[in-house]
Amino acid sequence: MVSTTLTRSRVETYVTGTRRYPSCDAMEFGIFNSLYLPRMLRERDPEHAEQKRLLDEVEWVKAADRAGFKYTWATEHHFLTEYSHLSSNETFLAYVAALTRRIHIGTGIFNVTPPVNHPARVAERVAMLDNLSQGRFEFGMGRGSSTIEMRGFGILDPDLTRQMFDEVVPQFQRMWRETEYAFEGRFFSMPPRNVLPKPATKPHPPMWVAAGSPATFEKAARMGLGVLCFTMGAPDSLARLIETYKKQIEHAEPVGAYVNNNVMVTSQMLCLEDGRKARDIACNMASGYQNSLVFRYLDTFPKPPGIPVWPDLIPEPTPERLEQQIRKGLVVIGTPEECTRAVKTYADAGADQLTFGMLSTTMPIEVAIEAVETFGKHVLPQFDKDPVHSTTRQREAYLRTLPPRRTEEGELPPFRI
Repeated sequence: MVSTTLTRSRVETYVTGTRRYPSCDAMEFGIFNSLYLPRMLRERDPEHAEQKRLLDEVEWVKAADRAGFKYTWATEHHFLTEYSHLSSNETFLAYVAALTRRIHIGTGIFNVTPPVNHPARVAERVAMLDNLSQGRFEFGMGRGSSTIEMRGFGILDPDLTRQMFDEVVPQFQRMWRETEYAFEGRFFSMPPRNVLPKPATKPHPPMWVAAGSPATFEKAARMGLGVLCFTMGAPDSLARLIETYKKQIEHAEPVGAYVNNNVMVTSQMLCLEDGRKARDIACNMASGYQNSLVFRYLDTFPKPPGIPVWPDLIPEPTPERLEQQIRKGLVVIGTPEECTRAVKTYADAGADQLTFGMLSTTMPIEVAIEAVETFGKHVLPQFDKDPVHSTTRQREAYLRTLPPRRTEEGELPPFRI
């Protein structure tokens, strides 16, 4: 039997006989939903701004689906005024699943600590979203990164969330598989119960975890989980983390049924035919304000030296500074040619997927849609030439290692989207 700890190259060799990625330039793309609502948007329309921005996120996902983006990731945050009002991402994702055709819908993240979400409820939501989306769900997990959120749910010691995560995550596969699941743990316990529904995707949807430090990249690899990470620095700053992950995942002992060998990086994008227009918008879309909110609220993140203490703000980019970054390929902003050069720096760093948090700014929805259409037309096809999602390829490779299973009469075939 082929090992279940399949790397990307091993999976592609197993499935197709040849490597799907002959060069380091191959990459998939996604968008990131957070429902950012800075005060400047609220002040323009105090009564309707929140709902309008939420519906903007929906239209943006629909546009990304049409443009060939493969993933949309919806965060889960609580109590973080301005920074993120997207507290019920399972509701949001179920809604956009019904309005889209091909794009995979992912949680970036579900908070799996028991005081925030009971593990059985998380398992139920995953299975429900998987069924409703007909196999398009991606299960991203995390333990939260803000003490404001943690304390709001009674978690007074942030270090405990690591132990909660380690206890909970191995239980999901059991909940989806067993009909009489029971558990007695430190942070949650259950008498024998059948957790329903079961996922339609066999053996279960792909599993991911939010990671930022070298230790969490290594841990994700050991657990066989895909990585969801964020960057505010240069793409090459991620190269060492990704290299560590790729080496460690060769020896994974997966907490799920199979390995998801994937690194997703979230950054920013503004790709327009008119490069000057892109530059003008990028210098005036409150991205510095959003970054200031990151360090205001996500206080378990390492804070680089020189970051202002709230309410002092990180300055907005100057035209000169932005031009320098575009020239060096450090930001995916500008014309399609300039954005292509920047995307290649992420591919060279080893990222498997590049995701854009475009509405984590005051960027108008019309501009965001124009940008994903422009990127999808000119940039995306240069890097993503495979119509099948990487996570689907890896899951199918695992299924091929299993002995044939008899299909019952009337049973639906496995999803392949």
